[in-house]
Amino acid sequence: MKGFTKEESSWIRYDWASSAYSIIISTAVFPLFYKATATKAGVSLANSTAYLGYTIAIATFILALIGPILGTIADYKGMKKRFFTIFFTMGVSFTALLAFVPSDNWLLMLIVYTVAVLGSTGSNVFYDAFIVDVTTDERMDRVSARGYGMGYIGSTIPFIISIAIIILAQMKVLPISTTLASQTAFIITALWWGLFSIPMFKHVRQKHYIDREPRLVLNSFRRLGKTLKEIRKYRSLFLFLLAYFFYIDGVGTIITMSTAYGTDLGISSTNLLIILFATQVVAWPFAILFGRLSERFTGKRMLFVGISIYIIVCIYAYFLETTIDFWILAMLVATSQGGIQALSRSYFAKLVPKANANEFFGFYNIFGKFASIMGPLLVGATAQLTGKSSMGVFSLIVLFIIGMAILAFVPEPEEKAAQAPEIA
Repeated sequence: MKGFTKEESSWIRYDWASSAYSIIISTAVFPLFYKATATKAGVSLANSTAYLGYTIAIATFILALIGPILGTIADYKGMKKRFFTIFFTMGVSFTALLAFVPSDNWLLMLIVYTVAVLGSTGSNVFYDAFIVDVTTDERMDRVSARGYGMGYIGSTIPFIISIAIIILAQMKVLPISTTLASQTAFIITALWWGLFSIPMFKHVRQKHYIDREPRLVLNSFRRLGKTLKEIRKYRSLFLFLLAYFFYIDGVGTIITMSTAYGTDLGISSTNLLIILFATQVVAWPFAILFGRLSERFTGKRMLFVGISIYIIVCIYAYFLETTIDFWILAMLVATSQGGIQALSRSYFAKLVPKANANEFFGFYNIFGKFASIMGPLLVGATAQLTGKSSMGVFSLIVLFIIGMAILAFVPEPEEKAAQAPEIA
């Protein structure tokens, strides 16, 4: 990859690999498949959307509980790659297993999906932390943004293949059922994710670490307590995490529940798949653009831009009526989705001590994961109380406004931010 080192390129390519899961399982094919299964079983549209939100909340709650201590242990020499491998294997395996769940058992489907979510999000905790091992502070915004950009464009390939199989099955061109076509998409996702992760395993190594010591788990808990104290010492770090807690919740909820919302509006599954494909294509250059613009206007200002766009998305979502409206909404999301995620990751990475990166990223992810519990619950509860999915999406505006307000008090980090002392 021109302009990037072998380690940076290999790290970036994992986004290319794992993003197939994000679009096919988290956002597109699985939610549609689940919604169809639940509807056939007599579950109402609002309730099936709520159950999906509750499932995501349960999975993220589990990871939020174990994330910090796993991150603390992973800071020891050789442990980061080991934990990454465990969660990666879990995610790929259970993604493939979704293809073998009976198509009339929506509850079992959600249980298997829960484990797949744990594997995907868990592996990303350690993947994110590897950024301090592959690049420098000065290049982090660009490398992080390129990762998200490659993820968006790379995921379109298995997505196109999956869409083609599903649509051809619907048109009776392929002699298979739509159910089997969707299940085939799950297998394609697992294969793509596994195959293109090979460079990550071959070339990315843990360069910053703490030497092993006796009673590793006990000492990890002790270090975790020290980390809590260190976070309180750094006002900018703590404020950023607090702001991130709110605004990333809204981002993640819109990503994971967009197709369920579109289905409730009466948009056909074919149109939803095409819209989501277009979203991936548009998001690719915008993620890279956010990285470039952050070098000129600062990461904080670009985060404000992205959050402002999401506030507009929440307001516009309330008035959605047609497929064209959903197209407009999707394109608005595409302009800022990757940029917010990429700049948040690199912004935080500049502040943390390198040898304790997993430990601090454990907190970064616990804030994100606990936030991911609140958003789906908010959408699910609001949708059930009002009977309108549009009110559920609109309620997310509160999270973006609070996040933006707190972010305003976060000092702009220096190009070479003073690092917190390593915690031994």
